Amino acid sequence: MIRLENIVKYFHKGSVNEVFALNTINLQIDEGDFITVIGSNGAGKSTLLNCIAGGFFPDSGRITIAGVDVTGWPEYKRASLISRVFQDPLLGTCPSATLEQNMALAGLRGKRRGLGRGVKHRDRQHFREELTKLGLGLENRLLDKVGLLSGGQRQALTMLMATMIKPEVLLLDEHIAALDPKTANQILHLTQEIVKNQKLTTLMITHNMKHAISFGNRLIMLHQGRILLDLRGEEKENLTVKDLLQQFYRAQGEELAMDSLLLN
Repeated sequence: MIRLENIVKYFHKGSVNEVFALNTINLQIDEGDFITVIGSNGAGKSTLLNCIAGGFFPDSGRITIAGVDVTGWPEYKRASLISRVFQDPLLGTCPSATLEQNMALAGLRGKRRGLGRGVKHRDRQHFREELTKLGLGLENRLLDKVGLLSGGQRQALTMLMATMIKPEVLLLDEHIAALDPKTANQILHLTQEIVKNQKLTTLMITHNMKHAISFGNRLIMLHQGRILLDLRGEEKENLTVKDLLQQFYRAQGEELAMDSLLLN
């Protein structure tokens, strides 16, 4: 469904600040895979998602999505295939526009846009029905500006908007990291429900090892731009946090003594 072949990416190549960000990545993602992606800071997690989304072009290699070679497609063109939710709740929505205006724009992803009413009357009932599913009372706030919402409300709205038109792949870049624990848990379970109901192909970056193990059907660990682990099925089901920590120790040695406190 999604294939990355021999993907190589440098940043600041040839300078003293050169970074070998992705080191010959080969990855086959099947339709319906829900992959949790872990790794310490600088391992290449966000770089991998940026590469899939078209935030930059790889220095070498090939990317195909649903059989289409998108290696040379810019980010705006790949947006017809890809939805993305970022760590910052302020991203992904327009704060000065109303909830219904934001949702109307999300409903046009991948479609031609012309002149006309921004929000059609017949769409409002659909928006209310979708917002009701969140259980946050937002169905009664269609005319409120998104900037008035809390971080958790905005992230829930962003998740809804990202999946109103089913994408070929959903990319979640630490999308609960900026939220308080209670709200983060709500958004995480909303994520699981949306992914399951729509059978979405999903990659989710997380620093929480328990989440990495308990969510999704597949787990990938990155280290220095390489895929260190790729587990699924019984291997993933039988995995423990202790097992994952041990893999980090093997990859990073003493560096993990401090990182492990953050990754529990």
